[in-house]
Amino acid sequence: MDYLEIIEIIAAAVGFVYLVLEYRVSSLLWVFGIVMYALYAFVFFRKGVYAQMAIDVYYLVVSVVGLLRWGGKKQPQGESQVLSLPRKMFLPVISVTIALCIFMPCFLHSFTDEEVWLLDGISAGLGMTAMWLLTKKYYQQWIFWIIFNPMVLAISVVQQMWGTVCLYVAYTVIAVLGFFKWKKIYRNTLK
Repeated sequence: MDYLEIIEIIAAAVGFVYLVLEYRVSSLLWVFGIVMYALYAFVFFRKGVYAQMAIDVYYLVVSVVGLLRWGGKKQPQGESQVLSLPRKMFLPVISVTIALCIFMPCFLHSFTDEEVWLLDGISAGLGMTAMWLLTKKYYQQWIFWIIFNPMVLAISVVQQMWGTVCLYVAYTVIAVLGFFKWKKIYRNTLK
């Protein structure tokens, strides 16, 4: 086992803790996110998967923003408040996401030698939107992760990143469960 595989396994382990904390709507997720994204940015750079590397750098920065934004505030019953994306934001969010999902693969195909440029580019666009929605605590962020996670899972299989494969199998399942949990939390705040 080489050093890159060891770093990837550590990143995947930290990522699993991050996922559990995200599911639980815990502000500690951002601390684990900062560590995980720094490790994964390095791994994806070394593997030549450039959009995932760049998005991990973006996630790292957004994790700092998320940590400051969430600030550990709790609702009286002990669960952090979950919000819904305002209707007026649906079209802009979808439009920006589509634009990113077109731009990123075109950029990668034109300017890199990456093997998985199409999946990497589309997943990067989806991930950028999902992460922004997460910082706002919008439960709809899970919809983007549900689409994103199988794409990164496929990239990880192609790159033979087995620790990451295991992590993204868990991410895919938890994204579905997380959507329903966060939506329920949101609906309970309306009562």
